[in-house]
Amino acid sequence: MNCENVLLRVTDDLISVADAPDPPVASDRWPSAPSKIFDLLTLAFLAAVILVVSFTVKDYAISNDEGVQHHYGELIIAYYQSGFRLRDVFTFENLYLYGGLFDVIAIWLGHAMALDVYEVRHVLCAMTGVAGIAVSGATARSIAGPRAGLIATVALTLCGAWYGAMFNHTKDIPFAAAMAGATLFLLRLARQLPSPRTFDVVVFGCLAGVALGLRSYGLLLFVYLGLAIVIYLPPAESVRARLFFAGRSLLKMSPAVVVAYPLMILAWPWAALSPLNPIRGLFAFSEFQYAIRTMFVGRVYEMANVPRVYVPGYLLIRIPLITQAGAALAMISLVWNPVKRGVVQRREVALLSMMILLPLACQALVHGPAFSGMRHFLFVLPPLATLAGVGLSHLLDALALPGRRLAPAALAVVCASFLSEGITLVRLHPYENLSYNALVGGLPGAFRRYDLDYWFNSMPEAIGKLEAYVRDRVPVDRTKPPTVYSVAVCGERPAFDHSVTLPRLRWDFRSEWDESEFFIAPTQMNCDRDLDGEIVARVERLGVPIAYVKDRRAIVKRPPAHSAPPVARQEPAGKNIAQAVPFD
Repeated sequence: MNCENVLLRVTDDLISVADAPDPPVASDRWPSAPSKIFDLLTLAFLAAVILVVSFTVKDYAISNDEGVQHHYGELIIAYYQSGFRLRDVFTFENLYLYGGLFDVIAIWLGHAMALDVYEVRHVLCAMTGVAGIAVSGATARSIAGPRAGLIATVALTLCGAWYGAMFNHTKDIPFAAAMAGATLFLLRLARQLPSPRTFDVVVFGCLAGVALGLRSYGLLLFVYLGLAIVIYLPPAESVRARLFFAGRSLLKMSPAVVVAYPLMILAWPWAALSPLNPIRGLFAFSEFQYAIRTMFVGRVYEMANVPRVYVPGYLLIRIPLITQAGAALAMISLVWNPVKRGVVQRREVALLSMMILLPLACQALVHGPAFSGMRHFLFVLPPLATLAGVGLSHLLDALALPGRRLAPAALAVVCASFLSEGITLVRLHPYENLSYNALVGGLPGAFRRYDLDYWFNSMPEAIGKLEAYVRDRVPVDRTKPPTVYSVAVCGERPAFDHSVTLPRLRWDFRSEWDESEFFIAPTQMNCDRDLDGEIVARVERLGVPIAYVKDRRAIVKRPPAHSAPPVARQEPAGKNIAQAVPFD
């Protein structure tokens, strides 16, 4: 069975994925809300998400990494088109340690549809993000029923760390979505051990290959597979029977490796040079050392020296508290189970819990480098949202037992919590990625204490405000050629060139950065303080300044250029913002 036929069956299978043998689920206790209503609500919610994404996708800026990632995709295509003779793909920085599947697909689609490549990237990334939401809901549905599926779908959508990243985190989100899809089919496989269906094995292999075609972290899926076999070992059997179970399970799962490997090497040429290269790539990340700084609890750290609790700490303050509470309830149900559940469901909750805790524990124990908050660990959000759906559904079940009248109140609290999260994201748009929960006082409490706009997503809005200021406040001498001003930017050039529309404003072209007449910068890592100037505009959300626009002409005091500027310098201007570097 080839991958195309397999993928065509995935959508149909998601609808029936909850048919695994397990006891009646929560919604059976709620005759006023039959299962079909929850399914319809989930589909309607997903349709609304797709509609919102379609109308707002152009609101999001080009990220710092997209330029280098796009070029890496071009090098991969050139490598294959040249018959493996052009080997620049192996020397372009150290991006060879990553797969370029997303970048290659985006380039092909851009050429096929004759569209701007960055618009294609953002639409494609957003659609993979929506797919991750759908799969997370489907996984929760398969464990605890349609109501859990609806809750998980809402939980992941209203997590600003996920939704805000869906449009321009073009490696993190596709990878996380592939991991989420593979997780769904891993749970299906686990129920069938030691003789899983060939279809499920092949789909799992395809999704594992896609994940590995983006990041070597995809190897975690095979670790999870091993954990699944251990968790599903028959408890009452002899040691010999258990060994037979494990051996047969591994044998039946081996086709997944056969499917995943060619998909991986197609998108990741370096992985094909040696069978051990994917593992080498995984361990290489722990040795990365770049002059990138990050902020945690008001203190600045180099990426190699962040505290061990850096990533778990960011998860704790970025994920909505209602989602964390639901996931915690699901984990607690492993040891305290007031609403009796089947063994299969408890095993699945245990496996999902390990998918969250294991990578976080490894990061803390190895003390690997980290920056940009929890960006590199977005792949733990779908299983966490799935657990939230299961846990909150269990809570409603427990409160609906005879003699208890708290279920309506609990449902109202859950709905109000998610509604509050949704309102916050609307107010932050298009900077949903700046959402912080109440543990740090939201965005106002995180200001200048934690990483915020690390990719200067607010650049297009800041440029718009600068252009309005120049049009309205900067005089024009009609007797002379148009005055061209140099703009120093604490960010990357592709986003600037893609956003600016006023010919009088050009990317920093002076011999020195501090000679530019205007300056725009995010408040991330206090980059706005790098250059002085009169603040003429600011980008704000929830009363918090995200970026500043400064007029520096009174400081510079030099005659402006009246002709086309020389070729602009290519290096990024700012030094305190996460820039485009090989470590993704």
